[in-house]
Amino acid sequence: MEQFLQHTANGLVLGSTYALLGIGLTLIFGIMKVVNFAHGEFYALGAYVTYALVSLMGLNFFGSLVLAAIFGFVVGAAVEFVLLRKRKLESMDEVMLIMIALMLIMQNTELLLWGGIAKAVESPFGPESLHWAGVSISPIRLFVLCTAVLLLVVFYFMIEKSRIGLAMRSTFQDKDAAKIVGVNVSRIYMFTFALGSCMAAVAGALLAPVFVVSPTMGDLVNLKAFAIVILGGLGSISGAAIGGFVLAFVEEFGAGYVSTAYRDAFGFLIILAILAFRPQGIFSTKQRVG
Repeated sequence: MEQFLQHTANGLVLGSTYALLGIGLTLIFGIMKVVNFAHGEFYALGAYVTYALVSLMGLNFFGSLVLAAIFGFVVGAAVEFVLLRKRKLESMDEVMLIMIALMLIMQNTELLLWGGIAKAVESPFGPESLHWAGVSISPIRLFVLCTAVLLLVVFYFMIEKSRIGLAMRSTFQDKDAAKIVGVNVSRIYMFTFALGSCMAAVAGALLAPVFVVSPTMGDLVNLKAFAIVILGGLGSISGAAIGGFVLAFVEEFGAGYVSTAYRDAFGFLIILAILAFRPQGIFSTKQRVG
């Protein structure tokens, strides 16, 4: 039982950050119809910004989270404005090539700036772990879980209750109708891409003290983000959130009870099963973002 609870706690921590990644990716695709192959690199960007601020500049870790989020948002907005809107891309093939090129540019820029050696970010809480009911969890992992869940709740209320959330859902359903009622679709696109990039950057910043930071860290994260979206269904925000936790639990329990060597493989086996029996995703929706 103690082992089960330990794996559950680990799955919750990882699932909360997976949910942030998945929501950011499905938000961009659902509203903009952009397949963002650079999503994992925004995750790496957040981690490297945190490393630079904390390890090199001596900034407080919590302050660096805020700055990493802002940086991810600004870079995302700039990418949408310069690479997508200004070029007036209409073909999805063109958009995909642009996103693949952006992924390679960001990854190689990180390699050029930081080298190929993995970096470590020191935890602000120290190495001691908390123990309760046979479960051992480090304070930084508990902080990651609480922060990610808080962000998910804030995001939910923003989408469902705010005016900009209403505009985003309207654009998702019918952008032409949204234009008629006064929604500035171009601004919604920019905000959407910036917000999705920000969520990926925050996930990377949160996990920087948990894992090492490296130029290739975005590759596997990118695959997992797409796996989460496939699980939840393209366009389903709630599906992406649930899919993130499902993938994390499958990986954690598979690694714990079968073999850690196949941790990543377990999640992708689930994806293959979903594609075979329900290719539209478990929680797919064509009606709205939410």
